[in-house]
Amino acid sequence: MPASYAYLGPEGTFTEVALRTLPETATRELIPYVSVQSALDAVRAGDAEAAFVPIENSVEGGITTTLDELVAGEPLTIYREVLLSITFALLVRPGTTITDIKTVSAHPAAQPQVRNWLRKHLPDALWESAASNADAARLVQEGRYDAAFAGEFAAARYGLEALETGIHDAENAQTRFVLVGRPSRPAAPTGADKTSVVLWQRDDHPGALRDLLGEFASRGINLMLLQSRPTGAGIGNYCFCIDAEGHISDRRMAEALMGLKRICLQVRFLGSYPRADIAPGGARPRLPGTSDAEFVAAADWVARCQDGRF
Repeated sequence: MPASYAYLGPEGTFTEVALRTLPETATRELIPYVSVQSALDAVRAGDAEAAFVPIENSVEGGITTTLDELVAGEPLTIYREVLLSITFALLVRPGTTITDIKTVSAHPAAQPQVRNWLRKHLPDALWESAASNADAARLVQEGRYDAAFAGEFAAARYGLEALETGIHDAENAQTRFVLVGRPSRPAAPTGADKTSVVLWQRDDHPGALRDLLGEFASRGINLMLLQSRPTGAGIGNYCFCIDAEGHISDRRMAEALMGLKRICLQVRFLGSYPRADIAPGGARPRLPGTSDAEFVAAADWVARCQDGRF
């Protein structure tokens, strides 16, 4: 397989900046793609070793385009995640003033992060969505739009100027990006890991979601993301994207996944991988009764009871 990583392009996206924080990119060719879908499809087709795409931001939650691709497309696995702090610059062609701006563009996920700033400073400007923030900058360069919300670092790449910088509605806003490849064995646990799955209910009944979540709660597993996505089978039909603390090699996580496999119509395992927000070994202390040793001891006790050795 080619030693290359696909990513949401063009050059100058926040995705590219986050991707370049991974040490292995020094030995990979980094290839921009026009959309999340095309980057992931490059992996499915064998044209890239992995794809790097945004999956969640701290203002709006999950990036639905990425989630839906992981839910419905040919199976892929998450191997790494990166967190990047996000602030925007308003990029314009040289000589443009704030009063000249009638149209602005950016990726749809950017709008909730600059909505209040836009309302205050450019209340009459028309918003147009672009495939990425860098693509919005490229369109400004071509004269399609007057301004783009993008990273300040993209200005030089597209011959633009940063009319305003440090734009954000929420302090400490972050976006989470993931490195996605074809399915294979998960990396060894680090002691600070995350497991991602998608769950489909067998049927809709009172307490159905509680039953799913109970498989995690009864084993002391904390959830980090819970987002419903429509299945396409009609109004009210949803699957659930879940990120949970822990690794599939942990006894408690393995048992939770086995329980979910028993009660769900379908379970899609998206991977177990190191968390980006804490150092290896820095996960929160486990609740009493949820360590691997305690799961092993409980299983041994049941075996002894079955043998009449209680």
